[in-house]
Amino acid sequence: MASFIIEGGHTLSGEIYPQGAKNEALQIICATVLTEEEVIVSNIPDILDINNLIHLIERMGVVVRRLDKGKYSFCAKDIDFGYIRSSDYLRSTEALRGSVMLVGPMLTRFGWAVTSKPGGDKIGRRRLDTHFEGMKNLGAEFTYDKENLTYVLKADRLKGCRMLLDEASVTGTANILMASVLAEGTTVIYNAACEPYLQQLCKMLCSMGAKISGIGSNLLTIEGVEKLHGTTHTILPDMIEVGSFIGMAAMTRSSITIKDVSWDNLGIIPESFRRLGIKLEQRGDDIYVPAQEEYCIDTFLDGSIMTIADAPWPGLTPDLLSVMLVVATQSKGCVLVHQKMFESRLFFVDNLIDMGAQIILCDPHRAVVVGHNHKMNLHARTMTSPDIRAGIALLIAALGAVGTSRINNIQQIDRGYEDIENRLRALGAHITRVD
Repeated sequence: MASFIIEGGHTLSGEIYPQGAKNEALQIICATVLTEEEVIVSNIPDILDINNLIHLIERMGVVVRRLDKGKYSFCAKDIDFGYIRSSDYLRSTEALRGSVMLVGPMLTRFGWAVTSKPGGDKIGRRRLDTHFEGMKNLGAEFTYDKENLTYVLKADRLKGCRMLLDEASVTGTANILMASVLAEGTTVIYNAACEPYLQQLCKMLCSMGAKISGIGSNLLTIEGVEKLHGTTHTILPDMIEVGSFIGMAAMTRSSITIKDVSWDNLGIIPESFRRLGIKLEQRGDDIYVPAQEEYCIDTFLDGSIMTIADAPWPGLTPDLLSVMLVVATQSKGCVLVHQKMFESRLFFVDNLIDMGAQIILCDPHRAVVVGHNHKMNLHARTMTSPDIRAGIALLIAALGAVGTSRINNIQQIDRGYEDIENRLRALGAHITRVD
């Protein structure tokens, strides 16, 4: 297992480009299975989860060609159903949560799909009910194979219907959406997720011949078509990386420029960091973060303590709460961080408390952070990354700490961040990967 050795206390400077968005790439790559024609996708991040998904669909029979850095061609003309029934396929779907989004494309195009209960981050319960209830609404026969611990779905042809999702699940919406585009008749999805990456999926599907209206809203209407054709698509920059780099600049009191961020698709993220007192400047499509000796957390109009909470889009993405919590440890003031969507994502704060942070973990969902205002620095320690976002948060804490820290289990970070140590070294960070 690899680890990061991080010598904290060094100022960062320069420019950095965010990678392509992981969450969009997972959806887009699964969508290439909807057509037998070639689909070319650009700006795919070179990270563990994405590479594992690409290798998986290759073994399924999809012809994958690497055209350039981050640019791939996919052609799903011939699918190997023998492999999909194999134990290797089921183990792979169990290890990669994003693989569940292959269910919709496989079911609607071929009338059959199977998957294991997928893994991923250890951040609490992440149920799949929304996915499978949506498929059942479209007419699929759903069974759970207790012997093989797999979910099996069958349908001669899915039929459009009107459905109200029990939660605005991004992956659930994507899965049902992909299943609907080849279904017979019209499908209406209410309480649909509407994140920019879901909007990107809709736009790509439309460029393949799908008929989707309501893009960007929580009410999607899909008129089923007989067949989809090939297309080209470019993935947006990763908003979570953009937020992570803002947090690094604040934590290390550094001045950096984040290039080509797709500002219009960042939503409430810039304003959420401003509430923590962090200054940001939009320069074209770049973000400039100036060096600040201190940043003061805002309060509500009545003077009460600021609350930072996640919410479905256009609310704040839950993937950035870990980063914002770390940044708050060196702010001036107090903030309540409320993680509503996952009940285990805040448990990593024990590491920050051991580093000297003043944090009260109220319950699995809420933590109060009392900022040090850089008057008392965090001190280095050895830590283990429990998931992607906690991993990058611990890395940010280590960059701002006094001394040399070690972060173990960094394959969790590799799942979501491309070549992170070399990109940070280019900014002046002292970080080394060791086995």
